[in-house]
Amino acid sequence: MDNISAFHASEYDEKIKMTLPYYEEFYKQIIDIVKIQFNKPLRWLDVGCGTGKMAEAVFDTVDIDKFIFCDNSPQMIDIVKKRFKGKKADFTISSVQELDKSNSFDVITAIQVFHYFQREERISAIRKCYNALCANGIFVTFENFAPYTEVGKTLYLQRWKSYQLLQGKSAKECDKHISRYGKDYFPISISEHLEALNKAGFKNVEIVWVSNMQAGFLGIK
Repeated sequence: MDNISAFHASEYDEKIKMTLPYYEEFYKQIIDIVKIQFNKPLRWLDVGCGTGKMAEAVFDTVDIDKFIFCDNSPQMIDIVKKRFKGKKADFTISSVQELDKSNSFDVITAIQVFHYFQREERISAIRKCYNALCANGIFVTFENFAPYTEVGKTLYLQRWKSYQLLQGKSAKECDKHISRYGKDYFPISISEHLEALNKAGFKNVEIVWVSNMQAGFLGIK
């Protein structure tokens, strides 16, 4: 694989929409929040930027001073360099765990990134994002979450499989993806997500979206 996700960089956009219900809606929700919160050109960092889906929504709708693409996959960074050549953008091949900035960004986004980390690594990575934000800056993340009970887990995973089957995936593909739960990525409950944001330093923490096994969270510095 050329990145940490379940899909190769070249097929990521196609496969992720077949995998995550309401995937396109994640970005619309973020844009809505940003437009309400700010009325100025923004410095925006997207960690785990992938193929640039967040930037696609941003450059179409938001006034940008600088958009920083960050991903630890060289292949992903190659894709966004080609897609956004000539835009107000910088590109960095690195993990969010290597982020070493303070008071630098108005917005930081992380879409389906932190569930690859163990609990303490996750809190450390979120804290790095907190430190990198300017005062009143916002951090928005969309993540897989863990149901509270084993019965709920079985129900949610079966529902998730049903969605993927309806998108044209084979049963084998669906089972392979769902088998990654707790092995290749490590979801935590919605309550634990909120607690992680609070531990990282955010005093204003909210849930902005819940669908199937994904949820969106907002932290305001």
